[in-house]
Amino acid sequence: MPPRDELDSTARIAQELIRFDTTNYGEGRSNGETDAAEYLGALLEDLGLTTEYVDAATGRTSVLARVPGRNPSKPALVVHGHTDVVPADPTNWTVDPFGGTVRDGMLWGRGAVDMKNMDAMIVAALQDILGSGRQPERDLVVAFFSDEENGGVFGSHYVVDHRPDLFEGAIEAISEVGGYSVHLNGRRSYLLQTGEKALVWIKLVARGTAAHGSRVIRDNAVTKLAHAIAAIGSREWPVQLTATTEQLLGELARIMGVDPERVGPDELVLSTGTAAGFIQATLRTTSNPTLLKAGYKHNVIPDTAEALVDIRTLAGDEDAVLEEIRGLVGDDIEIVVLHRDIGLENTFDGPLVDAMVSALGVHDPGAPVLPYLLSGGTDNKALAKLGIRGYGFAPLQLPPELDFPAMFHGVDERVPLDALVFGRRVLTDLLLTY
Repeated sequence: MPPRDELDSTARIAQELIRFDTTNYGEGRSNGETDAAEYLGALLEDLGLTTEYVDAATGRTSVLARVPGRNPSKPALVVHGHTDVVPADPTNWTVDPFGGTVRDGMLWGRGAVDMKNMDAMIVAALQDILGSGRQPERDLVVAFFSDEENGGVFGSHYVVDHRPDLFEGAIEAISEVGGYSVHLNGRRSYLLQTGEKALVWIKLVARGTAAHGSRVIRDNAVTKLAHAIAAIGSREWPVQLTATTEQLLGELARIMGVDPERVGPDELVLSTGTAAGFIQATLRTTSNPTLLKAGYKHNVIPDTAEALVDIRTLAGDEDAVLEEIRGLVGDDIEIVVLHRDIGLENTFDGPLVDAMVSALGVHDPGAPVLPYLLSGGTDNKALAKLGIRGYGFAPLQLPPELDFPAMFHGVDERVPLDALVFGRRVLTDLLLTY
């Protein structure tokens, strides 16, 4: 492992952030983000910025700061990340998930990709700019939110609802997940996230008769739930293209050298290799069961059984998909909507898009930049309530052998050290020129 003082500042900041265990278990259960927010706040204050801490609940802290730009007449840009992470079972990892290990030229740990790397890139870019006596082109609203992995209930949504004044004058935002490289037909290209699917998190509740485990009980809550879960999990949702995915497929067909009239969307996407891990789910609705809960003893039939299902639809399809889910599970199953949020889709044009494409082109000349729709969601959903258009731009130049989509919420999450340096430089150029 290289000595800490030999690491680029971006890697050092990301490493320190990984060492804060900010695990978010969902449904309000979390280790909390306050320590990480205060660490980032101190770095911002060292740059002469005034920070604002917003607590949605005990331990659920977001931190924001405004950076004056050279041209305050231009609308402000929100540059944001989140500090919470999903759980990591250390028994499945080859390193301590919260150790911030540097090995094989990479930084390992929960949050290395989602998204403490971008948090570090934001701070390092500001250090480059402000530390050299320069200013960004326009005012920046820098925000590090809590609770993104729970839909932002105790993070971005809370801040937007209770402190909209902090975003005064802002009309656009950048954050995760975009600006990273993929290899298409042997050529490095970049995916720039211009939109994201809608989110509907539901709980299924099945009820039956509580009884001794040895009895004949046909009104079994677990059995009912199992049928419902199997129906949802095996549903093959049809391909449904949007303006973004149609444009992306056209570009993919050109780069891959295939005729889109002869090759179907799934086949075309799968031909891209690891990039398909993100792209395939953007072509359709997905409905994935994620958690089961029932019973308390081997020989007791429980009277209730519950399951959580993560549903991602295209923007505007939420109600229709929920109605179909109700038909799949039947009248015996109660559906509780725990959290719901909008989908977003921006066009792949305009000054900000041009600036992001240009910033990538400076550091990787000639590499194509393609629009894509994120299958997951980001805190841009909350900012949209204020009319702020959000894009995914956490620029990373990645090696072709790294299955980057698998790093998100995956085991042995890691990011190349040189990709962090690349991201800091691209982000610095963008903030200086746009």
